[in-house]
Amino acid sequence: MRPTGAPPWRWPSSPSPGRNPTPVKRGMKVFVTRTLPGKALDRLRERGLEVEVHRGLFLPKAELLKRVEGAVGLIPTVEDRIDAEVMDRAKGLKVIACYSVGVDHVDLEAARERGIRVTHTPGVLTEATADLTLALLLAVARRVVEGAAYARDGLWRAWHPELLLGLDLQGLTLGLVGMGRIGQAVAKRALAFGMRVVYHARTPKPLPYPFLSLEELLKEADVVSLHTPLTPETHRLLNRERLFAMKRGAILINTARGALVDTEALVEALRGHLFGAGLDVTDPEPLPQDHPLYRLPNAVITPHIGSAGRTTRERMAEVAVENLLAVLEGREPPNPVV
Repeated sequence: MRPTGAPPWRWPSSPSPGRNPTPVKRGMKVFVTRTLPGKALDRLRERGLEVEVHRGLFLPKAELLKRVEGAVGLIPTVEDRIDAEVMDRAKGLKVIACYSVGVDHVDLEAARERGIRVTHTPGVLTEATADLTLALLLAVARRVVEGAAYARDGLWRAWHPELLLGLDLQGLTLGLVGMGRIGQAVAKRALAFGMRVVYHARTPKPLPYPFLSLEELLKEADVVSLHTPLTPETHRLLNRERLFAMKRGAILINTARGALVDTEALVEALRGHLFGAGLDVTDPEPLPQDHPLYRLPNAVITPHIGSAGRTTRERMAEVAVENLLAVLEGREPPNPVV
């Protein structure tokens, strides 16, 4: 049974009536680049597929090239750059079933040229990512991380009216850049906190929020939250000029892709222009341990955990597996990209 209010994703399903799937040839290899939560991979084994899973934290390119050999299916994560070299090493590759919504880590043109299907997991992680967006916003606005460190380090000796003053969310304007499923889920949460919502997207949508140009949004919003895909056009969308075009004392939240923001310019903006930033994604990712962002008390950084609810991550695995099986059985996958 689909949970009430769940996003529009598809549970693993049987083929449409009247359509018999092509039997999956037993022993065909599927390579999964990380261990996945839940039992979704058991479906592949039950179909007689040979499932090979990389169990380490890191998967060097040389190891990836070696282990994709002979694979007809590949389930990669956002950590894995799936380029033409990888595809050519897996000469019989039929499907790349991404364990993610974003597919900027896959060379889509190379996949098209080789007739390889690419799928992703949209909708499944909408609510979890929206939750983390608000968590980061609250953490920055109310200086939660600073406060926790202040108490833990033994500095909390008395209450004071001006101790760790932050921003009240009620009455602030939230500017959403990108208004897909996640952006709309964030907007609903923001309304519950008494915030005003405006947005910018490629095209206006029939939504009860004002549509603004990006320049107008940056000038007007007290909080700017990014929810747009990473493409050549959006790479460093928030460059130095646009970061400093934001309202002085504003907050930046990024749970989309790190390369949407010029990281070095952000460091500069956080040293006086912006109130703070909440980042679940960075550029580069992960950030080097000595990066100056870590030394800024008004930067809250989490390690790309937007979808890291157990139920959400298990559902992502189920959707990725269904996409992969659909292609191998000659069916149209529920969530195609290519």
